[in-house]
Amino acid sequence: MNMNKLLVSVTASIVLLAAAPTMAEQNQQSPAATGDSSGYANPAAAGSQKTNFNDAELKKFIAAQEGITEVREEYIEKIEAADSQEKAQKLQMKANDEMVSVIEENGMDIPTYNAIATAYSSEPKVRNRVDALM
Repeated sequence: MNMNKLLVSVTASIVLLAAAPTMAEQNQQSPAATGDSSGYANPAAAGSQKTNFNDAELKKFIAAQEGITEVREEYIEKIEAADSQEKAQKLQMKANDEMVSVIEENGMDIPTYNAIATAYSSEPKVRNRVDALM
């Protein structure tokens, strides 16, 4: 896979998956309602992102990324051709659900996937290791 294509795909995936933890929280009682502020925290935003991933994690990421690329390519034209904002949002949610399934089917959780994707975009060391494993 071309490096630029992977980077674009990773970026698109992060955008689509950014809502996944939020949607999961909506299915539970929100932290604000309970006074508990220990909900999902973005490790990249906190500046404490793990970047020492092992090869097994990176290989799972690569496999998941390939599946996510297929889902993204399947839905992008449908979303762009949607005749209403509501239909486009429903398609985005369906694509997001399928991407989450792909990640989980490859033995990863969403926070780990997002952490590797973010590190791939911002850490040359991680990018070089992922590219070497492809």
